[in-house]
Parts: sequence; structure tokens; C-alpha cells
Amino acid sequence: MTGFRKMTAFAAAAVLLLAGCATTTGGSGGGGDPAGGRLTAAGTYPIESLDPHGAQGATTGTQLAAQAIFSRLVRPGADGKVEGDLAEKWEPGATAAEWTFHLRSGVTFSDGKPVAAADVVASFERMMTLDGPNAANFPGYKMTAPAENEVKLTAPAPDASIPRKLGLFYVIPRTVTAQDTAFFTRPIGSGPYTVNRFAPGEVLAMSPNAKYWGDRPQLANLEIRTIPDLSARLTALRTGEVDVVWGIPDDQLPVLSETDGLTVKTVPSTAVFTMWFNSSTPALKTAEVRRALWQAVDFGTIIKQLYPRTGALADGLVAPAVLGYAKQQPVGHDPKAAKAALESAGFDFGKKLRLQFSDAEFRPFVQAVASGLAEIGVQVDVLEKEKAVFTEDLLALNWDINFQQLATPTYDAASNLGRLYTCAAKRTGYCNKDLDELLAKAGESPDEAERAELYGQAGKIIWADAVGMYPMTVQLAYSWRARVTGFTPDPSGLPDFSHVRLAGA
Repeated sequence: MTGFRKMTAFAAAAVLLLAGCATTTGGSGGGGDPAGGRLTAAGTYPIESLDPHGAQGATTGTQLAAQAIFSRLVRPGADGKVEGDLAEKWEPGATAAEWTFHLRSGVTFSDGKPVAAADVVASFERMMTLDGPNAANFPGYKMTAPAENEVKLTAPAPDASIPRKLGLFYVIPRTVTAQDTAFFTRPIGSGPYTVNRFAPGEVLAMSPNAKYWGDRPQLANLEIRTIPDLSARLTALRTGEVDVVWGIPDDQLPVLSETDGLTVKTVPSTAVFTMWFNSSTPALKTAEVRRALWQAVDFGTIIKQLYPRTGALADGLVAPAVLGYAKQQPVGHDPKAAKAALESAGFDFGKKLRLQFSDAEFRPFVQAVASGLAEIGVQVDVLEKEKAVFTEDLLALNWDINFQQLATPTYDAASNLGRLYTCAAKRTGYCNKDLDELLAKAGESPDEAERAELYGQAGKIIWADAVGMYPMTVQLAYSWRARVTGFTPDPSGLPDFSHVRLAGA
């Protein structure tokens, strides 16, 4: 499958509907099982695990499942602001190093047992013990339960972004240990749905949780299927075998827009194509070299060719919807100047740079970047790696250029800039004490305007020093059948089906 045929964004919902477009054509929905109220959806990424605390906890598939099955203390709203879930209200202490969350009364798990503060604390401790991707947002943090309906999260230093970061933290029964994997075959949660059947990488079938504290879902059955082949996925949509599809490539959007009975819509995300340079590699240790490599690639043309509807040239490290976004001076394409700068810096054109990525969907983009560098004599080994190998090599800095579609699901630059660009993070081989100081101040300030300003200053340093290349912001395309009502496309690739109805059900 070609790379741009599975376009998606591992990001959270965007605040601004920037260049979204919608097309609705007439005709009946047809297909499926309208009388039974069954909705079938097919997203872009498979659901390999239902454990939100483990190694798969940050993946799009697991997050999609988790938000249906489990509850969080707080969650991002449609406008990107934090809203309550298990917590009715929350407030910082004397400083933002301590936050107290007051739990909603009367909430139970799907087996009828009450959700208590002890379950929240145990879930947090389990997440930290497993040390999955989401645990990295809370290094050295401690959660306690001062009362049955109250939990307190204490950080080593003031952290004003705690409520937003908790949008990735899910609560499960306190009896589930870190080693308990059997629980997640038919997990018990307090979310809107319960699990009927789960086949990793294939299908997740759910029905409404009769004990859910909120409005009960209107669907009798919800099935999320994995259909890896794009043509098969879109055929299933057109025939009515599937009701909702997302992650649609640009070249298929015109065809779907003209198909009777389908709605097509694109929405912006918080994801940015990010290509870090390994500054610990001798050839890439200077900002002059890194910036010259950025200058050598015609990203504008690549985006127009591959992502004319779902991509736009980025002008910041994070997307405009994220707190901390600051517009930067574009790096123009100038191959002659780039080559001259590399020659002046003594760059070794005889040595290949290792460009690693994962997921076949990004292959055309990465290959186009390599071709652009080759035009000025820079040799690149394009290395497509399995996800586990990619992650291991990423953390080990076993690469020279690293491609990722990097989202900010918390809507807060703290979980992107603040977490990934410090000296202590050791993610890019880049270390700047002045940057560390700015990021620390931004993370501590309870004033969002001040935080945004400080993150903007930090972003200016990262951009100017070309810690990476930041070529493209991402939009996500959805399509659904006419019988589906109340569906809201989520730019994160994590649509909420709890308020969806089926005509005639």
C-alpha cells in the first residue's frame, strides 16, 4: 500500500476548523443493520491492546478503545479545553505542583462496583510501574487519596499542565495488577461501552454499558474493525458493510465526494510531520549543517503532490490549536545555498545519513525527502522499521534523521516541547541550558498567556537551531454513510461514538 493512502493524525482534537471542507451527496444510506442499531467503523490503525497503561497505551488504536471502555479524571472537550469525566472539579494548591481532583459521586464500573479514589490511585501507580509512553508525562509524580472522593497529584516541581496531561490517563479497578493481561480480553470499565469480543488487530465489538454514569449510548452495538487494505476499506464503506471510515488519502477524496449517500469531511489536527536530527551525530552537531539540510528539501512541492487536501506547510513546531504554538520564520527551499553551506561546514558528502521511519503510509513522503537531499549530493539510507524496532532505535539514538507524525493530544506544548526537547530527555542529542530554563518556566506558570509566550520563545530557539525539520501540519479525512447521524469527526482519529444514532434504528 502506498504511503499517502492511509493518512491519519495521532493527535488530539483541534480548536480551529482551519481549511476543513464538507461534501454531502443525496441518496439513502443502505447496507448494514439499521433495524438492529449496529454501527461498524474502520479506522486507520489496528487495536492491538486494550491496556491503556502499557506499551501500547499511547497508540491511536488503544486510545480509541480506551475512551469507549474506561473513564478518565478529565478529558479534552470538542474545543480542546479540559472538561470533567470522573472528576467534577479540580484546583491547584499553593503552587501548581499539587492538584486536587474531586470525584463525581455514584459512578460504578460495569460490574456494579463503585469507582473510588483508591481505584484512581492504583491505576496511576500501575501506569507508572508499567512505564509505558504516557508515564513519561509524570516523572517522579505521586498520587494519593486524602478522602474516598478525592485524589491529589503531587509533582516534583510546579506543573500547570497536569490537568491536560491527565487526558491520557484511564482508570481501571484497583485489583488489576501490572502483570494482569487476561483482564484486558474482557475488561471492566466505567466508560460508555462494554466489550463483547476483542480480537487484537482485527475487531473490537462493544455494546452500551448499562451502568454508565452519563447518557447511555444510542447504538445497540458498536464494532470497530481493522481493514488494512485501503481499497477494501473504501469498498466496504461504499457497499454499506462499514458505516464510518477515516484516514482517507487525498487521491480518494474526490471519488468519495461524488459517491451517492456519503458525507466527506476533513478536519485539522494537532499533528505535525517532524523530522528530528540526531545532534550527537558528528556530521549533524552544528545548527548550520542541520539548517542547510532543511533548506535543501522542497517540502512545499512534496506536500502539494502527496497531500494537496490533508497537508499544509508548517510554520511552527506544534499545530495552531496547541497552547504554545508560535509562528516561525519559514525555511525557504534553496538547494544552491544549502550545498554551499554544507561545503563551507566541511560536511562529508561520502557518508550516508540513516533516515528511519515506521508505517508504510509515510514511505512516499520519506523517499521524496531523501530524493531532495540526494539532489545536492547528500546520501541517505531510508530505513523502514517495524514499530517495536523503530521505538527501540529511537530511544537509543540509533539514527541520524528520525521521521514521526508527532501529535500533541493534550493540547499543551508541555507534552511535546516540555517533554521531548530538554537535555534530560535525551531524545535528539540536542542540549541547550537556556532552552531548558524557558521550558521549566513555561511548565510552572499557571498563567496560560505567560506559558504560551514562554513556549513561543522556546520554539524560536528550537526552530532556529534546526533541532529538526518541521515540514507539514496534518488534516484528517472522514467519510460516513447517510444513515449515521450525530457523528462528529475527531481530528485526533479518536471519534466518540457515544452520541451517534442510526436512522431507522
